[in-house]
Amino acid sequence: MLLIQSLGGDRLKKILEVQNLHVSFSTYGGEVKAVRGVTFDLFEGETLAIVGESGCGKSVTANSIMQLIPKPAGKISEGNIIFKDIDITNANEKQMRNIRGVDISMIFQDPMTALNPTLSIGHQLMEGLKQHQNISNKKAKEKAIEMLNLVGIPNPEERLEQYPHQLSGGMRQRIVIAIALICEPDLLIADEPTTALDVTIQAQILELFGKIQKETNVAIILITHDFGVVANIADRIAVMYAGKIIESGMKEEIFYHPKHPYTLGLLHSIPRLDQKDDELIPIDGTPPDLFSPPVGCPFTARCPHAIVACEKMYPLRHESSLSHYVDCWLYDERVKNMKQTN
Repeated sequence: MLLIQSLGGDRLKKILEVQNLHVSFSTYGGEVKAVRGVTFDLFEGETLAIVGESGCGKSVTANSIMQLIPKPAGKISEGNIIFKDIDITNANEKQMRNIRGVDISMIFQDPMTALNPTLSIGHQLMEGLKQHQNISNKKAKEKAIEMLNLVGIPNPEERLEQYPHQLSGGMRQRIVIAIALICEPDLLIADEPTTALDVTIQAQILELFGKIQKETNVAIILITHDFGVVANIADRIAVMYAGKIIESGMKEEIFYHPKHPYTLGLLHSIPRLDQKDDELIPIDGTPPDLFSPPVGCPFTARCPHAIVACEKMYPLRHESSLSHYVDCWLYDERVKNMKQTN
């Protein structure tokens, strides 16, 4: 409710609501608690970036929304995923086939493995249309050409006859985006869509996301480990660590008024053009073992500001604005009073 007010009142329509999501995997070594109580909302036409180190649970969260968690090893042990007022947490495979690619689409990290090397680009583009919209080959081809134009592919009719190995990495990524958008979904999940691309192509893909969102009003969840990637495209940023969202806020709040020591560490570890002489500061240590996650703040062992409470109990949530919150003991009034007394 607070976020809706901060973003413009009841004009925004909520597309997705993730409530207290817990996802775990059974392995020979024990149970991995990959996602631990993740909660967030997403609104129509908004871009939410989920940022964090590898292994923090970003992709598992995205795959949970798509119901792509490998079973029976993986399971949603607690929580709810509500898409357009419908709870899809326990949707069966038949129900999800009617949602995937139509209402919710996903762009995977490596376009070469996401595309079938034995099928033409045209076949892969038109397959979803034929399956979900029951249209003729002619109409499907017209729509495919339209989508290739939208994502900036030159000579679209010629590209329909080509195969993935005949295209560059940037072109393949644009094809994957076109496939994800061709059925006009309400939600697009992009899982590290620029990781394998050089910086020039990265910039083009991110610019493309902005263009597509402006034209289609699709809501986007962008999964990444790179703050630089989200600087222009994101509306909101959720910082994830050890299976939890530990800080969330509008883009300007996270970049200019970060609260959590981990968020500060991430920002200090990337180069900035306006601070060319500043030394980059790495985050020492490693993330906690999610076979047996800590009961307190998961960042305690790596945090330069850790106190006794951090180890004993998970911090209470502190809301610094209508849209910005952080899970950190440093902002608890009792801790502040103790510091002032000492």
